[in-house]
Amino acid sequence: MDGAFDEEGEPAVTIGEYLDEVEERELEADLVLGGDEGKECTFNKGYMKRQAIFSCLTCTPEGNAGVCTACSLSCHDGHQIVELWTKRNFRCDCGNSKFGEFYCKICPNKDVENAGNSYNHNFKGSYCTCGRPYPDPDAEEQVEMIQCCLCEDWFHEEHLGLESSTEIPKDEEGEPMYDEFICKACSEVCFFLKLYPEDIWAAGKQTDATVQKDKAVLEDMPSTCRPEKPVCETSYNSPKIDEVQATVDSKSTSLGKSLSQEKNISSSIVSNLCPKSTNLHDNCLLGVNIVDASPVLPNRPMFLSKNWRDALCKCNNCLEFYNKKHIAFLLDKEDSIAEYEQMAKLKREEKLQQQEGAELSFFNKLGHVEKVEILKGIEEMKDGLRSFLESADSSKPITAADVHQFFDEIKNKRRRVQ
Repeated sequence: MDGAFDEEGEPAVTIGEYLDEVEERELEADLVLGGDEGKECTFNKGYMKRQAIFSCLTCTPEGNAGVCTACSLSCHDGHQIVELWTKRNFRCDCGNSKFGEFYCKICPNKDVENAGNSYNHNFKGSYCTCGRPYPDPDAEEQVEMIQCCLCEDWFHEEHLGLESSTEIPKDEEGEPMYDEFICKACSEVCFFLKLYPEDIWAAGKQTDATVQKDKAVLEDMPSTCRPEKPVCETSYNSPKIDEVQATVDSKSTSLGKSLSQEKNISSSIVSNLCPKSTNLHDNCLLGVNIVDASPVLPNRPMFLSKNWRDALCKCNNCLEFYNKKHIAFLLDKEDSIAEYEQMAKLKREEKLQQQEGAELSFFNKLGHVEKVEILKGIEEMKDGLRSFLESADSSKPITAADVHQFFDEIKNKRRRVQ
């Protein structure tokens, strides 16, 4: 690949490629930071639904504190920082009692401790069930990890608890076909999701191999606990119970002993699923008292489709369960990463429009002579760049030294003119 690299070993790129890469990095940063420019500490905003959080191992090596973007830049510059991407319901800890005598430079008056914050081993720089750091200095190749939307820990694909990574819903190019992921440990509290239609599951082997098997729970439900047709969210497209029953019956032969075992397990659950009175479930999409359920089904990671949260039942009984298990945030549209990034994109677009408006306003305020000078300078830059590229040896790549020389010549030319 002659000419692919210059003399200094730097890869050769076009100006367009370079600008595209810069814009892509800026967009990626904006998506993570949620449009936060890092100028103000977020402490006074309370427990934010979602924000970028960092852990400073220099100040809190035990990993029991997190700081906002502004504090990571102003108060912990030069420290050993762990980027945690985003966390939900978190309040900036910078300068509180966990930091000893260290005070926040931006917002020094803070509570002694933020009792509502939650911390995991990510704050120590460890991830997944293997507890490895990211980037992993011992890994030959850095592989991407998947974040659980409940515990917010990150996992390697080979540590998800699956028999094979081929069970992860992906397209032919290897891109994820799921919108959100729930890890094996968190799937225990989300057992009720197996009672929903297949629409909430990402397309892939998990649907046939696990979801249909676990729907055997429905087969043993007392008829008094199953409404013929759920009545609640009109946008929720749920099949009739007799259709689900037919689906379960058609699968029972092929599932064999495995299904029989699941049915025996589910029978022990169902006795606690529904109270004698069904009035509580008149508006429940599941017709099931999940509050009193004692799930013993095998825990498996879950891969959910886009907008699966919209399908969740919001009856009083289910709401009680969500609050009891501390997962009510699943009903909050602003909690999801997709919504967070969408809001970040809107803020970025507004920011760029404001910048363009400010530049145009500045230009319009200039006098005629100043405007002509600026336009003349732009034309000289274009002409100089064109001459530079035309005179360059096409058989050799343009080096960083060549670019520096070009701008030095432009500066010297401007000095001679002045």
